[in-house]
Order: sequence, then C-alpha cells, then structure tokens
Amino acid sequence: MSNRLPFIAILAAIVLLLVYSSVFVVNERQQAIVLRFGEIVRVENEPGLYFKLPFAVAGADNVQIIEDRILRFDLDDIRVQVSGGKFYEVDAFVAYLIEDPSRFRQAVSGSIQLAEQRLRTRLDAALRRVYGLRGFEAALSEERGSMMREVAEQLRPDAASLGIEIKDVRIRRTDLTAEVSQQTYDRMKAERLAEAERLRARGREAAARIKARADREVVEILAAAQRQAEILRGEGEAQRNAVFAEAFQRDEEFFEFYRSMAAYRTALDPSGTTMLLSPDSEFFRFFGAADGRPAAGGTDEPAAPPAGPLTGAVPPAAGNQAETPELAPAPAQ
Repeated sequence: MSNRLPFIAILAAIVLLLVYSSVFVVNERQQAIVLRFGEIVRVENEPGLYFKLPFAVAGADNVQIIEDRILRFDLDDIRVQVSGGKFYEVDAFVAYLIEDPSRFRQAVSGSIQLAEQRLRTRLDAALRRVYGLRGFEAALSEERGSMMREVAEQLRPDAASLGIEIKDVRIRRTDLTAEVSQQTYDRMKAERLAEAERLRARGREAAARIKARADREVVEILAAAQRQAEILRGEGEAQRNAVFAEAFQRDEEFFEFYRSMAAYRTALDPSGTTMLLSPDSEFFRFFGAADGRPAAGGTDEPAAPPAGPLTGAVPPAAGNQAETPELAPAPAQ
C-alpha cells in the first residue's frame, strides 16, 4: 500500500493539472475567444466558468481575453485647417466598444493598441475633413455638436470593419494657434473700438439733439415770459396813466405839486451830479412859495416841472472845475 502512495499522488497531480488547464473564467468586464490551433472555435460573451481542451502549449485550445467594456483613447494637438485658411489645434477622444470579438481578432489579432492606432489615423482624417468644410467661427458655435456627430458617422464604417462600435466622439478643446490668436485678438479689438466709436457718435448725436431741444425750449420760455412781462408792464402803465389822469382831473394843483416833488427827488439824488441853475428858475418855484406861484413881478405862466432827471445837467470835469455852491431857495415874500 505504501508503494502505491507516490503513484496515487502523481495521478492526482496529473488530474488537477488537466482540470486547471481545461477551465477558464470570464468576468463581467471580459469576453473570451477560444482558439484551437489558431482558429476561432467559439466566443464566450457571458460571465461564468467554462471548459476547453487542456494543454494550450501543445497547440490545443487557447483562450484570448477581450475587453467587454467601453474603452477610450485620446487624440491630442491635432492641427486642422478651416475653409478660410486658418488653423485650429484640436483635442478629441473616442469612446468605443468591441462588439464583434471574432472580427476584432481577425482584423488586429485582438490587439487594442493596434486597433487604436488604426482608429487614430481615421479620426485624424475625419476631423480634418469636417473642419475643412466649415468656416472659422463654426467650431466655436452651436454647430460644434453637429460636427462631433459628423465625425462619429465618418468613423463608424472603418470601426465596424475592426469589430468595434463607436459609442461617442467628443471634441475636448478647440484653440487657435498662436499666430491666429493674435490676428483674432487684433480683429476683435478693432471691432470693439469701432463699436465704441459708433456708440460715442450716437451719444454725441443724442446730446446735440437734446441740447438743441433744450435751447429751443429756453428761447420759447423766455419769449413767452417776455411777452407776458410786456403785457403786464403795458397793463401797469395803463393803470398808472389812468391813476395820474384821474388825480389830475380831481386836483390839478396837487397833481402839479406831486409831479414837482417827484422831479426833485429824482434830480437831487445824492449821486455827485452838479446842476447850474438860476434860483429864479421855474424848477424851484415850490422852494419860493408853497403854492408854487411866482413872486410879484414874475411871470404868470410857470413852466411845467420835469418828470425826471434833467437832461441838461452837466457833470463836473475831473480836476479843473471848481465846486459850485448849492443853490438856496429864495425867501418867501
């Protein structure tokens, strides 16, 4: 019995080795291709425990694991030219899924790196075509979404030939090159300056229009006020003349006395004016008599006293005329 133990152990080891080499596991993120002598036997897409012929090293069944999840690769700093001749620097990425493992195996031997290399070339060409058909502002506008969909549509036939399904294509960055950026900045600056000048011109026009309207309103208001003032002044003069006429009709002597007193107040105002008049002048007739009548032997027709300052008043010359003494009224007889 003891001689059989090594044999049993070796047999158990062989059985375990056969079982281990015949079993493979596929998880949720994988799918498996079973190859027999290099040919595809079957594809396992569901997770679980599967069996195959043992001893893959001898050319029997071999298992190649393929990713069964959405993968992504990036394409950075692609220099593309738009229809106007200017250039953009574009970053994009592709999200894809290996939909047909058999075709993927046949096309690129199941190599993700080789598949991405081929997709990268096709993505570069699709981006150049899409950008080349559009103007400078399209990539920076709402048209960007349709551009991404167009790139994805152009990429799908080539990806399908590799057994790959394109889930999404996204443009991460669209920047101007250095020289185009400076040109764009200069153009935007010129546009803003032109817009500012237009706004200033409109402001000056509006200011001139408002000023003209205000000046016209000022002239109209002043004219209306002056017209009203002249009307009121005329009415006041009419009332004044009516009062004077009524006073003259009631008492002519008092009216003449009142007018003379007003003339004295105006003519004898202390303003430095010197008058050369005779004491017997009719202007001073109320100084000689309270009733304004001339003394005996004088004229019976007194001259009307002036109603305002005398126009014949002579101002003293500066420096060479002596002071004229003030005239005293003649004593009453």
